[in-house]
Amino acid sequence: MPRTVSYFLIVIGGIIAIYAQAQEQQNQYILIGGIVVLMLGIYSVSRNIPSKNDRDDSDDNDDQNHS
Repeated sequence: MPRTVSYFLIVIGGIIAIYAQAQEQQNQYILIGGIVVLMLGIYSVSRNIPSKNDRDDSDDNDDQNHS
């Protein structure tokens, strides 16, 4: 999923969740739907971020190869 779509999902999910919370009678289904869309966006963005351990391991290997 392209990164712009992920950010779009985050924004739309947040707006839907806030809208559902702001109403006098909260619609639980709209709130849950907004949270699901928000979490899908966050998950797809976080999937593309490399793990800290992966970066540390590759840095250690580079240092050993240059010694």
